[in-house]
Amino acid sequence: MSAKTYDIAIIGAGIVGLATALHLSKSGKTKIVIIEAEDEVARHQTGNNSGVIHSGLYYKPGSSKAKNCVKGREQLYRFCQENDIKHERCGKLVVATSEKEKPMLQNLYEKGIANGLQGIKKLTAEQIPEYEPHVKGEAALLIPETGIVDYKEVSRVYKEKIINAGNEILLKHTFIDLKRDKTDLVLSTTQGEIRSKYLINCAGLFSDRVAKKCAVASDVRIVPFRGEYYELIPQKEYLINNLVYPVPDPSFPFLGVHFTRMVNGGVEAGPNAVLAFKRTGYLKSDFSLKDFWETMTYPGFLKLAAKYWYTGFGEFYRSFSKKAFVKALQKLLPELQDDDITIGGAGVRAQALARNGQLIDDFKIEQSDRMIHVLNAPSPAATASLSIGETISNMAYKHFEL
Repeated sequence: MSAKTYDIAIIGAGIVGLATALHLSKSGKTKIVIIEAEDEVARHQTGNNSGVIHSGLYYKPGSSKAKNCVKGREQLYRFCQENDIKHERCGKLVVATSEKEKPMLQNLYEKGIANGLQGIKKLTAEQIPEYEPHVKGEAALLIPETGIVDYKEVSRVYKEKIINAGNEILLKHTFIDLKRDKTDLVLSTTQGEIRSKYLINCAGLFSDRVAKKCAVASDVRIVPFRGEYYELIPQKEYLINNLVYPVPDPSFPFLGVHFTRMVNGGVEAGPNAVLAFKRTGYLKSDFSLKDFWETMTYPGFLKLAAKYWYTGFGEFYRSFSKKAFVKALQKLLPELQDDDITIGGAGVRAQALARNGQLIDDFKIEQSDRMIHVLNAPSPAATASLSIGETISNMAYKHFEL
């Protein structure tokens, strides 16, 4: 049992929790502890994404996602340069594969300009092969500010800096409950109690449950979506130079199956977006009765399912049919064949959903007495982590007596 009392306890050692601690560490006066259920940092969303440094193209101008992504992207590039983290500002193409997608491509262009992106270039069908010789489309956008990095490596450096500043990261400490006494918040964990003056919830896939245990009234529910990837076989990696994305469905918060060259080698193809039956359900066979029941009995999910059942069915079909997955990829890369890809990894996205069935599109950070709760921080949270961490840190210094 820890006898220490910390100034701030952060629940969750994903990239947002780590970035928050990193900013709070800069004063050198605040005693911080991060408690993490897993045996290492960045085990879930952070460590299982495709490693894209997003430009800020997709997000509503003026939104928290847009502002934090654009600011955080440049902060991340500088951080990687200063700390010798392998990365590349390689750029990407967003490709319209039909005439009907051209107006949506134009909308993306206008969003990008409004969000301050530099160097966006419209490409005709004839110009696409200059950048991606094997990709076909009716038109495209070149987004030069997009990049690639390994977020596990970024998180490792965050972790080192946090510890070197005299703070603690306690692994294998699963948060159980919260009590209050006259002076402190008392966090019950699987390894004993931890006392802290303030709390920041960065629990990602479990952020809604943590908030509930902290007596925070919120109607937001985390619904887990698994994204499954294939990889190009080494002999076919020449088919993709950098990153190639389709025009996304504007009514759905996922970007569609795409190609991503990874900073440590290889090319990923995917992901799809299927409902996961476990919050950490990286395999099709993973199942948690508690997680499944919570999703299926939540009114917001029932309303979402009624609206998007056809899209959801298509995602499930593609999950179990390699041919269907390849067919979707062939819209961008017509010469791709079934044997050109092999099964890769998977990640689970924590998507916040409101009771009325609306997907929470923007980052959602709420304050309560002596606490801050990050209730929705999906992509581009990794890209924006330093900016989000700075935002939360500023909130803490403003509202906590530090």
